[in-house]
Amino acid sequence: MELILRRESIIISGCLAVVVILSWIYLLDMSADMSGMAMLAVQEWGLTDLILLFIMWAVMMVAMMVPSAAPMTLAFHSVNLRRQDTNRPVVPTYIFILGYIVMWSIYSAVATLTQWGLHEATLISPAMVVTSPFLKGGLLLAAGVYQWTPLKRACLVGCRSPLSFLMSEWREGSWGAFAMGLRHGSYCVGCCWIIMALLFVAGVMNLIWVAVIAIFVMAEKLLPHGELFGRIAGLTLAGAGLAIIAQA
Repeated sequence: MELILRRESIIISGCLAVVVILSWIYLLDMSADMSGMAMLAVQEWGLTDLILLFIMWAVMMVAMMVPSAAPMTLAFHSVNLRRQDTNRPVVPTYIFILGYIVMWSIYSAVATLTQWGLHEATLISPAMVVTSPFLKGGLLLAAGVYQWTPLKRACLVGCRSPLSFLMSEWREGSWGAFAMGLRHGSYCVGCCWIIMALLFVAGVMNLIWVAVIAIFVMAEKLLPHGELFGRIAGLTLAGAGLAIIAQA
């Protein structure tokens, strides 16, 4: 069993890595074609434009969030496989991660509509950066304050404790695994939604900023003192937001 678990964990880790790498390749390709983004910023958006923008957001969320979800995914696979000892059916792990991605796809749809609203209000530049210093500072301030809220802490605990989550949220069958993926995704969205909104501060397609946020999310979820790290970062974000607003 240990040998099988180790082998399959390597396979699953490799599959997740391939998905993340392909997502980053897609983002790099889009970033290299910023002329198309500039044209999109000055024209009226149609349904096709919104669909393409949604795809961009969804792929970006996969690139940023799947790495931090790897420990939970591997824990799910381990518990799921060991349940064979009690003659219970094994559910494919991809169903769990699919539920997780669906939840972030819902967030991507909201982000797409938000960007469309900013575009209609002429509050976003061709580089996909909010142009209002009050809005920019307000986003940073809100993100900083949210790091200290009970909701943030509750969601972060759900993301940082794979075995605790699986023990309390386990559901049988394929639909159960999908529901667990949705549930875990909801914890992650609740934990990181405002941090992801900071993409509007430095540019939605600013891949350095995208990578910084992704690394921050991983550190907050995986480091031994990730919660403290997040709260200190919250103070920094709030201070930066107040400084931008004061200078406006």
